[in-house]
Amino acid sequence: MSSSDSPKVTERKADKDHDDNNDGEGGGFFDKVKGFIEDIGEKIEDAVSFGKPTADVTGIHIPHISLEKVELIADVLITNPNPVPIPLVDIEYLIESEERKLMSGTIPDSGTIHAHGSETVKIPLLLIYDDIKSTYGDIKPGSIIPYKIRVVLHIDIPVIGRISIPLEKNGEIPVPYRPDVNVSKIKFEQFSFEEATATLHLNLDNKNDFDLGLNSMDYEVWLSNVSIASAEMKETTNIKKQEATTMNLPISFRPKDFGSAMWDMIRGKGTGYTIKGHIDVNTPFGHMKIPICKEGGTTRLKKGDDDDDDDDQE
Repeated sequence: MSSSDSPKVTERKADKDHDDNNDGEGGGFFDKVKGFIEDIGEKIEDAVSFGKPTADVTGIHIPHISLEKVELIADVLITNPNPVPIPLVDIEYLIESEERKLMSGTIPDSGTIHAHGSETVKIPLLLIYDDIKSTYGDIKPGSIIPYKIRVVLHIDIPVIGRISIPLEKNGEIPVPYRPDVNVSKIKFEQFSFEEATATLHLNLDNKNDFDLGLNSMDYEVWLSNVSIASAEMKETTNIKKQEATTMNLPISFRPKDFGSAMWDMIRGKGTGYTIKGHIDVNTPFGHMKIPICKEGGTTRLKKGDDDDDDDDQE
């Protein structure tokens, strides 16, 4: 075959150009869709990003205290930066004093923290003084002991999973001691067998290592098993630590109710008494209501002009 008979190959430039244009347009379209999806994805990710909550023990309160126990409330502020509520699975807590365990426990299913919000979770704690003193004999009534509260929050966070947030708070707590109380004397102002008015001299001895700011006191007093006074007195005074103060309480009673025992009182013989009540006080640790009690005490009845130098106190 001659060269002139050879088949001719004609390049179809127009078709190639057309195909190239189609590829360019297709690639551009998909790039735009991809970019749009990525942009939306970034915005969604920003909107629903998940982070670690923060927490802090903001305060310790003593809502109730007695000679037997003390109730504490630990306020834990938890902030949730996430767009969905997060469950607070468990709360573990431990109270120790100078690395000695006082008590511990776990609170399960402790609630939910709202989305983009903060919640104060209150952790109730209970210390039984007898348990503490029987375990650690060097902890004495009236003393102040240091403490450390350790709290671990277990939280479930979507995407991230379960995390634990450890917290600590240091402070001091009292081991309150009931003030000693005694009636040093009862001084008559007016006396008849129908009615007597007198002033009862009451000593309060603060055995604690902290001051007691007295706000009020309620009390009942018995002489020879006969109630002679029952009242509530509002008086503000400060009873220094390891010091005593005397309070003068006005009373009135009917001497004839005592029968023959009144003659012994008039002759100056010791008279048995009992006093019970409560003192409402402020302390460096908060408000307290502490019981006072003295049974089997002995006091003397005196005239208003009697010399006080020979006062007997028991």
